[in-house]
Amino acid sequence: MASSCQADDESTSLNDSDVSNESDSTEPSDEEDNEEDDEEDDEEDDEEDNEEEVLPCKFYNKGNCRDGERCAYLHVCKYALKGNCRYGSKCRLNHTVSQGVSSSASSRALDRSSSSGVQRLTDGRYYQWQLNNGRGWKDVENDHILEAQYSLPHTKSIKIYNTSYGAVSIDFKRMKVLGKKLRVRRLDDGNTVWIWYCMLGRHWIKYGAKDSKGVSTPVKSSDIEEKFQRNPTSSFTFNINGETFEIKFKEMQQVSKNRKRKVTRRPLYRQPQAVAGVALATSGFQNLSLGTKPQWEFEGDSGKWHKFKHRKRTSTDCSVTSDDIESKYQQNNSGTMLFTVSGQSYKLDFGAMIQTNVRTNHTRRVRRVLV
Repeated sequence: MASSCQADDESTSLNDSDVSNESDSTEPSDEEDNEEDDEEDDEEDDEEDNEEEVLPCKFYNKGNCRDGERCAYLHVCKYALKGNCRYGSKCRLNHTVSQGVSSSASSRALDRSSSSGVQRLTDGRYYQWQLNNGRGWKDVENDHILEAQYSLPHTKSIKIYNTSYGAVSIDFKRMKVLGKKLRVRRLDDGNTVWIWYCMLGRHWIKYGAKDSKGVSTPVKSSDIEEKFQRNPTSSFTFNINGETFEIKFKEMQQVSKNRKRKVTRRPLYRQPQAVAGVALATSGFQNLSLGTKPQWEFEGDSGKWHKFKHRKRTSTDCSVTSDDIESKYQQNNSGTMLFTVSGQSYKLDFGAMIQTNVRTNHTRRVRRVLV
């Protein structure tokens, strides 16, 4: 199966001249993550903001603003504005900017309002990726490409070329633009489904996913997310065959008696929907030329990526094509599908982005790119 149903490499491109992404799926599964907490970095970023825009009130975010409705700053969760609030819908702070904000703040706020008069973090879309060069936030055109890559657990960053800013590298884990005086954020409509993964054998495996024998782990991704939403600085504990495992949210690690493994949390990808009256700002990506047709690929033994196709009358004849896989993916982008290669059965897991030989349990990475 070395050359028929495999996927593409870490530094591959969605469009060779425009976008590339980097993955951490080749890192050792037990490597300890020593990076500082993301929220500490966000605190530093807030102090460095000098741009002329309405900022979230730091006193409100600390729990007490004496100016109340007279405050000239936004009474909204600063992490929600960045698109990475760990509390999600359970956050005790506002994730919307209401009419109660003073006119001096609301007139310069997000400049987006619904028919009910309540300003939302998004303009009705599921998500919005934006860049800021110090002169205000601008929507990223074709941001479904960023979202699609961000939803993949193995993709840790993406690099976009041919923009008015030059090449833009976005670190998904820390939500930062690398090497440039740009900021990036992901706005959310509050309805994102978050999926939890654990690094096992150099592959990200979704919690609750079934193994080759059809047996799933006793803990589900939704169980972890529920605990995370209640207290994102706590942990989630479960047992398997008498062994206790703890997922530490702050460190993003799964810890047992003898081992530590990385965990990650990514959104379930949702296809972009049309929003009436929405004009995407193209100042940052005016020359960006990206493909729009999804293509499914698998990784060969040499690390090269290959497109799924039939290859009839060869030793690697595959029963499905890239289009077949995309059709199945659209029906359930966190499910699985079965196919054969030269008579051998394989299972493709959309959540983990791997294919598994049902008989040998050998796995390969797969990917979905736009061409």
